[in-house]
Amino acid sequence: MLISDNLERATRWAATAHQDQSRRGSRTPYVQHVFAVAMILDRLGFAEPVIVAGLLHDIVEDTQVTFEEVDQWFGPEVTAMVRHCTEVKNDEQGRKRPWLDRKRSHLEALAEAPVDARAVLLADKLHNLTSIRYDLHEGLDVWSTFNADRKSILWYYRTAVETFGKGSVELDRLATECLMILEEIEAFSPSL
Repeated sequence: MLISDNLERATRWAATAHQDQSRRGSRTPYVQHVFAVAMILDRLGFAEPVIVAGLLHDIVEDTQVTFEEVDQWFGPEVTAMVRHCTEVKNDEQGRKRPWLDRKRSHLEALAEAPVDARAVLLADKLHNLTSIRYDLHEGLDVWSTFNADRKSILWYYRTAVETFGKGSVELDRLATECLMILEEIEAFSPSL
């Protein structure tokens, strides 16, 4: 079977949940990102639950969908991967946490994540880096769209890739591609 009911459900969930969102600094529908993450994971040969987690990796963090709903429809394996990928954006009082605090605690929380969850995380990073590179070459003002400066953004990506890109052939390939694109971004100088 080339597409299961579960994959169909996940693509619909992702498209519906992210329908009013756009990619950072563009009019590209946000769902393009989760579809790209799922394609990367599929191309690397990951099993269907990992691909489904790729489709849903931002759904709890960025929409009204809950972990309980993900678990009800997709089971504990997918839910665990989505949970690993979900950053805690707010503190106990509901206030948005500072960017650096969120990123550091998310990196710490992922230290013990299984290979499949780290693959989803790295596929996310690979697509984000690819988007940044693409936007830079298109002449877009990429760095002003982030909640942190260029140096901090690049630090976060490098740290995530170097920390979680070990443990399997697939993780190594993801990390290698991420680092290659990251180096292009670091060296990028717009033509005058």
